[in-house]
Amino acid sequence: MIVHTALGAVGLDESGRGVPVLWLHGFPHDRSVWAPQLASPAPGFRYLAPDLPGFGESVQLPDPSLDAWADWIATLLDTLAIDRAVIAGLSMGGYLALAFWRRHPGRVLALVLADTRAGADSEETRSKRRERQGLVRAEGPGVIADLMIPGMVGQTTRAERPAVVATIHAVMQRASVAGIVDGLQALMDRDDSTATLATVTVPTLVLCGEEDVLTPVADSQLIAAGIAGSRLALMPGVGHVSNIEAPEVFNALLSDFLAATIRTDKT
Repeated sequence: MIVHTALGAVGLDESGRGVPVLWLHGFPHDRSVWAPQLASPAPGFRYLAPDLPGFGESVQLPDPSLDAWADWIATLLDTLAIDRAVIAGLSMGGYLALAFWRRHPGRVLALVLADTRAGADSEETRSKRRERQGLVRAEGPGVIADLMIPGMVGQTTRAERPAVVATIHAVMQRASVAGIVDGLQALMDRDDSTATLATVTVPTLVLCGEEDVLTPVADSQLIAAGIAGSRLALMPGVGHVSNIEAPEVFNALLSDFLAATIRTDKT
């Protein structure tokens, strides 16, 4: 469905009832990647998956930055009459979740940080992102999908679950040129969130596929070490898009975390 906010239209899917869980997708994805989660919401929870600005059915923002996107999330929550939510992000969505914590901590019930990292881009990585901005402008989204797919899914998934590979490739290929360019800009300009980790005071689950080569296990271990009381769960045989590669395992870990840390009788 389309939700109209003060900042423009937002593509949004939802399922379940109860405490809100807001799902923030990675780059260059759209809300469809959360289908395995929305198909099986944890009891007592309302899952909401928006397209991030410039992706799917959501309009671009004038400022392609994670801080602007974090404020956009707050506006979306206002529109939906949601005061506080569990914020769950994968990869770029994890960067955004930490930015949202910095700017709107009072609106966060808990964090789920999947296959992501706290640190900022190196100059080498920024240079690669600038090159990809030029490539997508010249050749379209397909070139980005082709470049990213080998690292986007794990070795086991590529060998045993070709349908998953095809699904995520299709998601990346249908991203808009403008969305990809803005997403790359937001990624390369993002703040280093390492110092932010020590400020997190809400329950936090850190998830990572053991075969993730884009944000390896060591990155998740650093996040978990930096957030007091956080939980770290590693998923064997799984790569970067862990929620799609092993949805049953991902959903079970999430449901256990939510049941243990969030009271549903207050919503």
